[in-house]
Amino acid sequence: MTFDPSTSAMKLTDEVFRSLRVSKVFRENTDRVNCIDFSANGDSMITSSNDDSIVIYCCLEGRPKRTLYSKKYGCDLLQYTHAPNTIIYSSNKVDDTIRYLSLHDNKFLRYFPGHTKRVVALQMSPVNDTFISGSLDKTIRLWDLRSPNCQGLMHLNGRPVVSVDPEGLIFAAGVDSRQLKLYDLRTFDKGPFASFHVRQDFAGAEWTGLKFSQDGKKILVSMSIGQLKLVDAFNGHELNTLTGHVNSGGLTLEAGFTPDSKYVLSGSQDGTVHVWSSDSGERVALLDGGHAGPTHCVQFNPKLMTLATAYNSMALWLPTNLEEPPAPAVAELINNHVS
Repeated sequence: MTFDPSTSAMKLTDEVFRSLRVSKVFRENTDRVNCIDFSANGDSMITSSNDDSIVIYCCLEGRPKRTLYSKKYGCDLLQYTHAPNTIIYSSNKVDDTIRYLSLHDNKFLRYFPGHTKRVVALQMSPVNDTFISGSLDKTIRLWDLRSPNCQGLMHLNGRPVVSVDPEGLIFAAGVDSRQLKLYDLRTFDKGPFASFHVRQDFAGAEWTGLKFSQDGKKILVSMSIGQLKLVDAFNGHELNTLTGHVNSGGLTLEAGFTPDSKYVLSGSQDGTVHVWSSDSGERVALLDGGHAGPTHCVQFNPKLMTLATAYNSMALWLPTNLEEPPAPAVAELINNHVS
């Protein structure tokens, strides 16, 4: 395993994943953690919970820094903006407005009204102030942090799933849990420039999430069953079907790529975390962090060798028992987390 703090380079291997162990468990919440997001530099992490709290963590020191509350509106999906002290988040009370919050002084900077049912997809553009949202009102909306007005609107026939590519040029939308459609963000009102049919193995399986890999070559389709689909982002060909995790309850379980795009991680209804090779589709690790319920949230730090998973409690994982000693930066991180 290598870690260079000057370039933030990391090398993930099957052995590293199999060595991951929970280094700290945080019990800041009294209800389910519903979302996790890391800052772009990997230094901090933020979580939202059904107990109406937003908790900010320092990843370098492995500790919670501050807790904010959204008692009136609740809090669901959240995302860091490009400023490390501001976030956007959706609500699960009162209305379905998206809110732009300053973490520094806990003040709202802007409101984004328009959705009439719960927001189930929310993602910032990786390159600018644009963000995209999808709602159970069967719409996808395009926004700009600088304006409260919706910049674009698309109607669907079912639950929307969306993802913006790493270059911030296109977005993928799932339609009727059968098709992937790719849109140019600058001209998405002209319709998709590509459409791909994705084979359904089980009737009634609903798509619950989309994620582009960091290299932009693959799209991961999450489903309301124990199955994930890896699709070629350029031609729509199905690359692999990932199985092994449990989802008999039709839950929305987070799945995504590691920063190097080489692995896929997913939560499971039984509280475990599953790791597959994105090239071969083979499962390389099964991790059990002792969560008392489904691991709805699974995120890998974009810069540090740290995995975060959550149910009611939130766990941070670090590699252990490696044949070669960890680099000094990683050793210091491990020492901070276990101290």
